[in-house]
Amino acid sequence: MRKNVLFLLVLAFGVSAVKAQQDPQFTQNMFNHMAVNPGYAGIKQAICAKMFYRQQWLGFSETIDGEENDVAPQTMLLSLNGKVNPLHGGLGLVVYKDKLGYEDNIGVKFGYSFHLPINNGTLGIGVMAGFLNKKIDFSKFSPIDVDPLLASKQIEDDMVFDMSFGLFYDNPDKFYVGLSSNQLLQAKTEFATSNIISPKLKRHYYLTGGYNWQLNNPLFEIKPSLFVKSDFASTQLDVNALLYYNNQFWGGLSYRISDAVAILLGASPFINSSNESLQKLKIGYSYDVTTSAMGGSGRSSGSHEVFIGYCFNIVAKSLPESYRNVRFL
Repeated sequence: MRKNVLFLLVLAFGVSAVKAQQDPQFTQNMFNHMAVNPGYAGIKQAICAKMFYRQQWLGFSETIDGEENDVAPQTMLLSLNGKVNPLHGGLGLVVYKDKLGYEDNIGVKFGYSFHLPINNGTLGIGVMAGFLNKKIDFSKFSPIDVDPLLASKQIEDDMVFDMSFGLFYDNPDKFYVGLSSNQLLQAKTEFATSNIISPKLKRHYYLTGGYNWQLNNPLFEIKPSLFVKSDFASTQLDVNALLYYNNQFWGGLSYRISDAVAILLGASPFINSSNESLQKLKIGYSYDVTTSAMGGSGRSSGSHEVFIGYCFNIVAKSLPESYRNVRFL
């Protein structure tokens, strides 16, 4: 498995010999707009928190000196966003940890979105800035041939600053569309060991859109969506379709071109039955069946992904006003 892990490392570096996308991958992208588009912040007129965990290529491992190491990609992400009326827009926060073999990436991003009412919807124009800490444990590698890239036998890490920009238009209960770009500055990490090629972030572009299609039976609704991710060296396209029942339960399929077919399931039980529109919980799960060479080799049993989200509005309680009647002192 050594060559496989080395290949993953080269992909992460993004050197000229091999081009690959660096941002974390999620199957339930239709619920994870904040991670890639700062224009989404506060667009739902509420405060929302979401947590994602993805275990990709379950079972992918390598054995060195009799010790088995789990090198399958793992991603954890937390996002917060909310409407802030005095700022005429919304604020957003994204924190994530992405593990790829012996590489760990920890990122923190904070953003603002200006909201502009257009027709029956809202256009969010957002910017986001943050830090990424990249760490690679070179002591874990045992190359068959001498490679200067792996000359170090220590843990190398560096922190870089970068920015994102995004546009997100939402027409409630009808459709949405978003366009964004991450890693705009294409920052380059600097490792302490001079003979190591330092990884450089590469600019990524995202295009997403979805539509709500109400069926004749008012209890059922189909929500197809697209998610396109590209760095102009490689492009990834996800085609999704979810069937909703009573706007509380959903199931569907996703197809990632030349990579995977996924099954998606979820539920959105109401927390506060007395005011259903204000407090809502979402729970989702997806399972990817890998269709690429990674799955055909038998090294992976697929990918699992779960998320939980909670949205609520802050409603100021109106205090009863009192009046003094001069007839009754």
